[in-house]
Amino acid sequence: MSAPERIPPRSVTPHELLAKGELTVRGQVRDASNAVLYCTVEYEGHSAACVYKPVAGERPLWDFPDGTLAQREVAAYELSEAMGWGLVPPTVLRDGPYGPGMCQLWIDAPDGEADESALLALVEGEEPGPGWKAVGYADVGEDRTALLVHADDERLRRLAVLDAVINNGDRKGGHLLPAADGRLYAIDHGVTFNADDKLRTLLWGWAGEPLPEEAMEALRRLSADLAEGSPLAGRLAELITPAEIDALRERVAELLRTGRHREPSGQWPAIPWPPV
Repeated sequence: MSAPERIPPRSVTPHELLAKGELTVRGQVRDASNAVLYCTVEYEGHSAACVYKPVAGERPLWDFPDGTLAQREVAAYELSEAMGWGLVPPTVLRDGPYGPGMCQLWIDAPDGEADESALLALVEGEEPGPGWKAVGYADVGEDRTALLVHADDERLRRLAVLDAVINNGDRKGGHLLPAADGRLYAIDHGVTFNADDKLRTLLWGWAGEPLPEEAMEALRRLSADLAEGSPLAGRLAELITPAEIDALRERVAELLRTGRHREPSGQWPAIPWPPV
């Protein structure tokens, strides 16, 4: 008698796996400012590694409503997808072992480590060199400074535009995850979407330069997608406040009006600390 044919598990999307799968906590990321749990998620024969950030583990911030960082992480994913760039790993809001929180697909870096050296560097001198964009001078100790630079990389340029859209208050080098397939992902978007200007980033190398046409097209699509009553506006209404959605629309409109990358406002520290 022949063995019964094995039926392979049906295909599920990363979003469905994260939203419906069973979460099992495997460990904790110790150097994070909020509770970050490394987990596996399993659903209908599929499994993946993921990060789970329970709302209960968020530290209060003076300029953001308590218990809203997880929602902002999901909103950042929604905007990344709406712009068509896939810069933020699949992210959902769901219940978990320690209550509601954000659940995000874990991104494996080449050789198990993110190669930040290919994206960020400190160099001697006043010019960044070919293939690099200058950010500013950094104190490296012993009364010495070095020029902080980032790669003149289209993936980073897209991210600079996304950060301006979502008003990212904390774009550090450690939030950049080059993946084994050549893609670049960005994580840690809890301090985003504030109605006030909070943009702090290491990606100022294109400040004031004209936006590429690719970015303008993405912004035009996004502007239409953010119209009142649209599906995207409805999803965002469950994640951030009406005032924050209005401010988001205004930021997109301003980028389209100027056609240029954001410049530091001068009213808020332009570079996060620590930068990595």
